[in-house]
Amino acid sequence: MTIKKVAMLATFGAVWAVLAVGHNLADHVIGQTDHQAASKAAPSATEVANGVSPRRGWGACLGHVAQYHLVMTAMLALGWTVLQLQMSWTGLAAGLAVSVVTHAFFDRRWPVRWLLEHIGPKGFAELKAAGMNGMYLTDQALHQTALLVSALLITSL
Repeated sequence: MTIKKVAMLATFGAVWAVLAVGHNLADHVIGQTDHQAASKAAPSATEVANGVSPRRGWGACLGHVAQYHLVMTAMLALGWTVLQLQMSWTGLAAGLAVSVVTHAFFDRRWPVRWLLEHIGPKGFAELKAAGMNGMYLTDQALHQTALLVSALLITSL
């Protein structure tokens, strides 16, 4: 294995770790307000059927996505500076773009519900017992998958 390959693997590991920690910090601690958390998925299918605009909630969602990515960018900058990681601006832009688009899409919640109802276990979407919430767990799994793609782009471009 070449030094270049080892450096790329080490960079990927560091970027993946920074994104994983940054995600938890930004999604659960300092990356959204209570209002954004409560409103980002609005409206429900029933509300849309009753005439509510399907655009309702996008402001809260995009506000959260902006705050979230400020935290993620700061975390990546910290990792880049302290660890002197070899990353390109192209890779960073591509990785963050994937994260922005997928985060906003998944946080509208209907894509998560649709996925569970059409591809995954339907009942898991309704699970809200014994400390478990199927929609939340699926949302987090999808965010982590998107962050894996982001880390690969950041590392390889």
